[in-house]
Amino acid sequence: MDERYFFERNLLALASSDPELARRLTKSITTQGRYKNLLSRTGETVPALVDNSGAAHPLHSLMDPRREGKRLVETLRGGGFIVFLGLGGGFAVEAALERSDVTGIAIVEYDIDACAELLASKEYIKIFGDPRVHLLVDPDEKELRDFILQTYQPALFGGISVLPLRTRLEWAEATFNRATETIRSAIDAISDDYSVQAYFGKRWFSNTIRNVRVADRIQEPLAPIRNIAITAAGPSLDDQIGLLKEKRSSHYLLATDTSLPALLAQDLQPDAVISIDCQHISYYHFMRGIPKNTTLFLDLASPPLVASQAPQPRFFSGGHPLTRYVSQHWRPFPQIDTSGGNVTYAAVVLADLLGAERIELYGADFSYPQGSSYARETYIHTYFQKFQNRFLPLETEFIQFLFRNESLDRVFSRGFWRYETKPLEGYRKKLERLSQTLGAQLVPIPGRGHPIDVGLVKPPRIRGAIPLFSSGRSNSTSDDFLRGYRERLGELTPLQGSLASYLSKLDGESRDLLMTLLPTAAALKKKNPHLTPGETIEAVKAFGIAELDRLLKPSQGPIADEGFIHANIGAGAVGQ
Repeated sequence: MDERYFFERNLLALASSDPELARRLTKSITTQGRYKNLLSRTGETVPALVDNSGAAHPLHSLMDPRREGKRLVETLRGGGFIVFLGLGGGFAVEAALERSDVTGIAIVEYDIDACAELLASKEYIKIFGDPRVHLLVDPDEKELRDFILQTYQPALFGGISVLPLRTRLEWAEATFNRATETIRSAIDAISDDYSVQAYFGKRWFSNTIRNVRVADRIQEPLAPIRNIAITAAGPSLDDQIGLLKEKRSSHYLLATDTSLPALLAQDLQPDAVISIDCQHISYYHFMRGIPKNTTLFLDLASPPLVASQAPQPRFFSGGHPLTRYVSQHWRPFPQIDTSGGNVTYAAVVLADLLGAERIELYGADFSYPQGSSYARETYIHTYFQKFQNRFLPLETEFIQFLFRNESLDRVFSRGFWRYETKPLEGYRKKLERLSQTLGAQLVPIPGRGHPIDVGLVKPPRIRGAIPLFSSGRSNSTSDDFLRGYRERLGELTPLQGSLASYLSKLDGESRDLLMTLLPTAAALKKKNPHLTPGETIEAVKAFGIAELDRLLKPSQGPIADEGFIHANIGAGAVGQ
């Protein structure tokens, strides 16, 4: 058969799932001789790369390429999601598709003209016709990273593996090495996020549906605020309290929840406090109460017990898909990026949304200066004081808290020594990257912690449209929304056939519904790792419906905010 026949059939198969890529391939050149077709002993067409001297280098075995492909795939301990680096003759991909435990496949290729030559050499319809398969040709780093982040859902897909076509990689080593690093970076980010979901997924869901009930009050929008001082809870805050008091009258004081008790102990009443932690331990930050005129900014997924500390908390939507769903389908809430992993990052984002021109940052150490973990009077001090005795003095508790970290680097600079950890370093670097995207000028006040590099001083913010921080109007009562959400969860189609086929057939609203459940699915999978994708979907639906039924049943007194128990304070490190 001629090349045109194969090329057109392959494009037709590809167009059903990726019409844009098929369109790009129609404009490619298939006559540049990048590949030469060889015949294996088993009669298979084996593509071979042609070098500058005209020599052909086969990408697969010329004995039995299908057997070779099966052996490669058999090296995987489980199925899950597979990223193939290089398409070649597709023998390994076809072998993977024969396995029912393979939930998704991505094929990464470079040089669209060379890829078009492959499609003109043999038939790939079996590959392109399977809904599990995605072909990416010439993706840049951002496109490749975004694809992995958006497509791979570990709670449903299982593990992820990368299988390189070695001979193909040898002819574009630098390009594929960059792709490999990008994929690893995306997987690391997903892994970190999934670990958090596995611990907090159920709590996020329960908190959010309960907060919806108190989030429908109409509030006046907040006018822009030009100068904002943010307090984090690092030990340097103790040294900077005097400076804060001097500037108090000229700055809007926004406290992170961790720093609130330290401010109140110094008779500093903040204008606002922000909290993003879904754990009940965050309630410890509010044991002194919230001053009457202090605004509480709160993630919808925060504990309802914290929300009860203020008569009218100002809710926002953070990174959880359920809070985003609530914002899209019931009442629009301000969106605040919480991807920095700590409350200081979220506070800076909030200050920028409030229209700040200058944001001063106090107590942001992102390290442990001279072995100290938090400013005085913060929750960890009062918490440890309750449990100290002559066998476990306060100093020992702090040392144990500090050395729970897997690695500590001791650094000396600017006349101070400090301990640094990888997580705190990661938080700082994310904040530094954020500073380059702000409309406001971020000014970290020097302390004893690690310096924060925000680059060159920015010019004053150009005043255009006046930003107003406000929630939109709800389109129904909170209970009506929750009942409708519960009904739609019940109607969500059970998984039949392959996961990829199931996902491809879901309409937009059904996909949105499923996304709201995935963090909870991660928590369920943590306890039941052997659940199949279909069992996982049904289990998480049942959990969500049970929680909603429990909330919506006729009230017999206030609903207890269960789970307020002695918590693991190790997670409190995000407070700085």
